[in-house]
Amino acid sequence: MTQRIGFATGYDATLSVRDMAGWMADADRCGYEIGFFSETIELMRDSVTTLAAMALATESLTIGCTQIVRLRSPLIMAQTLASLDELTDGRVILAPGACTTSHARRHGLEPLDPPTTLRDWVAAMRLILSGERVSYEGESVSFEDVELGWEPKRRHVPMWIAATSTTGLRLAGEIGDGVLLNAICSPEYSENALAIVREAAESAGKDWGQFEVAQLINCSVEDRHEDALNAIRWEVASKFDPVQLPFIAGPKMRVGEPYIDKDDIPRFRDAYERGGTQGLIEAVPDSYVEGMTASGTPDEVLEKVERYRSIGVRLPILRPAAQHQTTRLIELFEP
Repeated sequence: MTQRIGFATGYDATLSVRDMAGWMADADRCGYEIGFFSETIELMRDSVTTLAAMALATESLTIGCTQIVRLRSPLIMAQTLASLDELTDGRVILAPGACTTSHARRHGLEPLDPPTTLRDWVAAMRLILSGERVSYEGESVSFEDVELGWEPKRRHVPMWIAATSTTGLRLAGEIGDGVLLNAICSPEYSENALAIVREAAESAGKDWGQFEVAQLINCSVEDRHEDALNAIRWEVASKFDPVQLPFIAGPKMRVGEPYIDKDDIPRFRDAYERGGTQGLIEAVPDSYVEGMTASGTPDEVLEKVERYRSIGVRLPILRPAAQHQTTRLIELFEP
């Protein structure tokens, strides 16, 4: 049986939208199941533009993206999702994520409870996507007599909840059609995370066998192990910079990420203050990179991705560390 596999992009500042669409076309030709785009807090390319380009460049590839709720109204999110679903002939999924305090601050929004707003946005979007005239009264959003101006391609577009924290993982199990586990997470973390998601999903009466389990997996493939680690160290380091640190490191450690040492956090802050991004990159030890990514020689990368599968990740979605690795990574996992 062909194993399921996906390809991801979105974090590389040097990749244009056309570049990303081209890589997705390659993944589509190679038989990949999904092409995924991450819309980042660093304000890289936006998801709607990129997914439209990916849709026009592919024929059978499912396409999806993360979108943080509250940055767009639920009406706009539902409208663009329905439009993309029409453009792709029903090949789109969405991975909504909670608007953290860091996200709200960056976008000039009033801080609101992240789980509450995520729940409200997902419920509101689903109502609008039904194609009916609907009203919604939630804790953080409300509207009356809203209806799409055309018949949507599908009345239910799958939503996999992007989750990292214990609260987010429980919410994913409760309200999601699936879960999208975060990047830069070890298989050990993911195993703990999936136990939380499964308990919540089954408590909500869901069939775990029908619940999607996907994970973004950062990959770096080179002929030499050391070269692979150095090529991806920048992305591991990015999770410990002042913007991402508050909503990444702590939640991962509380779920059970064994590769993050709390005693290293002050050292990372000091390295960033003294040397900026490059100083932080140099401060990240090999153990972090080896533990929380699939990096090394081709055989090492294959083995690590299988480790994620073995603990219950049904759809690994691979994100390469560098442009020059992309073709090699796609071909390495060609179904």
